[in-house]
Amino acid sequence: MSDESRCVRFFGGPLDGRVQELGDAEPVPGTVIRHIHLHGGPKIETRYELGLTETGWEYRVAAAQHEPEPDGLR
Repeated sequence: MSDESRCVRFFGGPLDGRVQELGDAEPVPGTVIRHIHLHGGPKIETRYELGLTETGWEYRVAAAQHEPEPDGLR
C-alpha cells in the first residue's frame, strides 16, 4: 500500500487542511473522532467522521450531537 493511501486529510473545523497518517489498524468508514481544543475560554469539541472518496481517505466535520446535561437540563 502506498504512503498516499495511508494518509487522511481533514476538512472543516479547526483541523481543516491537516494531513496525518492513518496508523496500522485498517480504517473503517464512519469512524468518528473527537478533537478537543482547550484554551483560555470554554472547551471546544469538534467531531470528524472518516470516509473514503475517489481521492482517498478524509475526515469531515460531523453533525453536532447534543448530549443531555447530567441533570437533564440543556
